[in-house]
Amino acid sequence: MKVAVSASGASLNASIDPRFGRCPYFVIVETETMAFEAVPNTAGGSAHGAGIVAAQLVASKNVGAVLTGNVGPNAYNALSASSTRIVTGISGTVREAVERFKQGEFQVTRGPSVGGHYGTGGRGAGRGRGRRG
Repeated sequence: MKVAVSASGASLNASIDPRFGRCPYFVIVETETMAFEAVPNTAGGSAHGAGIVAAQLVASKNVGAVLTGNVGPNAYNALSASSTRIVTGISGTVREAVERFKQGEFQVTRGPSVGGHYGTGGRGAGRGRGRRG
């Protein structure tokens, strides 16, 4: 199976980048052989929609799963629509994450691990909703 890992660099020894949509690279790893391809995340610098564009990029690589730190609601929905399994809360190196995935140490995420823009969960950060006390 091929998995995509959000990474800070272009190798198996790169650290996991916790930001799915804005990570610098996706390291695509064939779990059986550990052969990999580092794909620059062209969505990382986008002003808007980085999660969706990153999800489309990953889906185009025919991966079975994504290993990342966090995934927002738009990216989660886009990945789910392509039947890609999503695992969040990942840390360490790409190699360590893939080895742990192969050993069955991770559970598939059942929803976004972070809210929408600016961590508000799409609630608008109080715009027009009164003060929080």
